[in-house]
Amino acid sequence: MAQSNSSSRVGVHYKVGSKIGEGSFGIIFEGINLLNNQQVAIKFEPRKCEAPQLRDEYRSYRILNDVPGVPKAYFFGQEGVHNILVIDLLGPSLEDLFDWCGRRFSVKTVVQVAKQMIQRVQGIHEHNMIYRDVKPDNFLIGKPDTPEANQVYVTKSHIPYREKKALSGTARYMSINTHLGREQSRRDDLESLGHVFMYFLRGSLPWQGLKAPTNKQKYERIGMKKQSTPVNELCQGFPIQFAQYLTYVRNLRFDEEPDYDYLVGLMDKALQSIDATEDGHFDWMDLNGGRGWDAALNKKANLHGYGNPHPPQQRRKANNTNVTNISKRPSGQDKLAAGLPNNSSQQRLTKSQSLNHPNYNSITDEHSRKAYRQTNQHGHNHPVAGDGHSETSSFEERRKNQSWLRRNCCCF
Repeated sequence: MAQSNSSSRVGVHYKVGSKIGEGSFGIIFEGINLLNNQQVAIKFEPRKCEAPQLRDEYRSYRILNDVPGVPKAYFFGQEGVHNILVIDLLGPSLEDLFDWCGRRFSVKTVVQVAKQMIQRVQGIHEHNMIYRDVKPDNFLIGKPDTPEANQVYVTKSHIPYREKKALSGTARYMSINTHLGREQSRRDDLESLGHVFMYFLRGSLPWQGLKAPTNKQKYERIGMKKQSTPVNELCQGFPIQFAQYLTYVRNLRFDEEPDYDYLVGLMDKALQSIDATEDGHFDWMDLNGGRGWDAALNKKANLHGYGNPHPPQQRRKANNTNVTNISKRPSGQDKLAAGLPNNSSQQRLTKSQSLNHPNYNSITDEHSRKAYRQTNQHGHNHPVAGDGHSETSSFEERRKNQSWLRRNCCCF
């Protein structure tokens, strides 16, 4: 594998520095562009690996070169026995920040992050691409001490931060349609985002921790639990806009263009509902006595989402403690304002009650009214009248969807 030393260079003017990450597919190093002293990330993968991906990753980044929040790719080449990719050096992933914040984000932080994540996925979709691997590990913030320090970036997960997490990590957030074996489209990326938002708010999702003899059976159990968990139960205790978001995206047709502005607007309304403002302050900025996530850590070891403040065993123990004792931790002001989820059952509203509910009269746009009615009239989220999941899974339907994908989309 690649070695790091003072004389190592790739692509003529990129100097290889210290290793900052390693996964089952390769290694990532910190590096320097010798022409302008810009810090970069340099990825190595064996040319003869079973499924080389760096070339495709480079092409994806080049296609998305003008999309805000997508890292810039500067070089791809082959040297010796390796494929090499040079891209922007970024900060930690949202999953890392979530861990360091005690595995719970405030409503304010989730809303501010959610708006950026929706816009990143929209940028990918507008270039006729589908992401298909939405999870917190793939969204990173910018490098510390830069104007982009709290900008959210979307990346490829070629070199995973945590190995042996492929099934649980991906299955945790994927859409119900994906579990059902249906072709993925823009709606599925957005549904996965909704699951990530609730993961951040709740600290965990109802389908986490399910046991099964095989991975296939576990995958099926996760899908069944998602289908049987009502949206209003999943989002209970948080601003209603999160339930409206999930209801809207789950009702999109396969090839329907999402109304991204509407979804971003829902997040704005969620922020208003807790009397907060979008001021660019995030929970991780309060860590270490208000000095930020990186104050007490080795910055080099925590760039590009590959940093680990604890040894693996200590980290797992800390994570387990946070999950099991999360209700004992004091909540932040935003959480108190929004209300934490509780175990009491939420009564379903009849159509008459829903239309006369005080919240309903304050909803003025058509999307929100429809989502509000569906969220409160149905104790389940599949399939209901107009629900995207009620469409046929016949051979003809699958062929039609595949044809649409070939004409309109490729994968990031």
